[in-house]
Amino acid sequence: MSASEKQQGVDGRIGEFFPHASSAVLTSPVTIDECWATLDGARLRYLRAGSGPPLLLIHGLLGYSFSWRFTLPAFAPSTTVYAVDLLGTGFSDRPERLDCGFRATAEGLLRFIDQMGISSFDVLGTSHGGAVAMMLAALCADRPDKRLNRLILAAPVNPWSPHGRLIARLLGNQWGSSLFLKTFARMPLAYDFWLNRMYGDSRRIPPGTLEGYSAPLTIPGSFEHGLDIMRCWNTDLRELESVLPKISDYPTLLIWGNKDRAVYPSSADTLRRCFKDCALSIIEGAGHLPYEETPEEFNRIVIDFLTATS
Repeated sequence: MSASEKQQGVDGRIGEFFPHASSAVLTSPVTIDECWATLDGARLRYLRAGSGPPLLLIHGLLGYSFSWRFTLPAFAPSTTVYAVDLLGTGFSDRPERLDCGFRATAEGLLRFIDQMGISSFDVLGTSHGGAVAMMLAALCADRPDKRLNRLILAAPVNPWSPHGRLIARLLGNQWGSSLFLKTFARMPLAYDFWLNRMYGDSRRIPPGTLEGYSAPLTIPGSFEHGLDIMRCWNTDLRELESVLPKISDYPTLLIWGNKDRAVYPSSADTLRRCFKDCALSIIEGAGHLPYEETPEEFNRIVIDFLTATS
């Protein structure tokens, strides 16, 4: 493992943001290592747990490894889980002039995988991370030394959900970006509103969720990074659509909450048809974050898929 620092166990910052993980998904605690890698001269934070075939977890926009607090312990008994904080997010560095495109982010993850000495792995990506995961699969298709075995995509950003395109047009220009930074980014009370929209039933928001997601947003450059992603969003979606034929052979699992208001479930069927071997699971009543809102069902679906396709 290439890591300059490592923290053993669920303690310190991990303990603060993973307070309910063990009791939610399994009966005994799991050791989680907080690790650091150097990627393109910047410090990238990631959590590692478990043993077995590598599984890379890629969070969504303005998320970080905290997103996987209920899934990471559930997968650890059978896989070696790597949950990254992408550069610009979480507690990783925020480099200046960082290329935030789907392809550049996937290329960075491929370099991370190289550092970890991984040659064969599975990937689970959600929302924006789902789009990055598909781009990563396309890159692996051209790398005979890197074998991506299976794709697991939770409500992945895709060319057939128009919601993100509209937001990108609003926030991707100078006027929209400036307005966002002067209003939403300075109004922590607004975070609660958007978090509620991510859930099918806001009563199922786990304790500590808002605090966990808010913590790294105080680091300068967090919202600017999100806006940089928005600026290339629609161009990236066109490129993503063009590379989908390259990844059609990967065994794929799509998971959606039927009350997702961020990436529309109506886009799932079109995306599914892009793959030759693709299962689609719809979780009734769940919103955009089924791995948080209904973690037991989400984990069962993923583990069943990994077991059946092994």
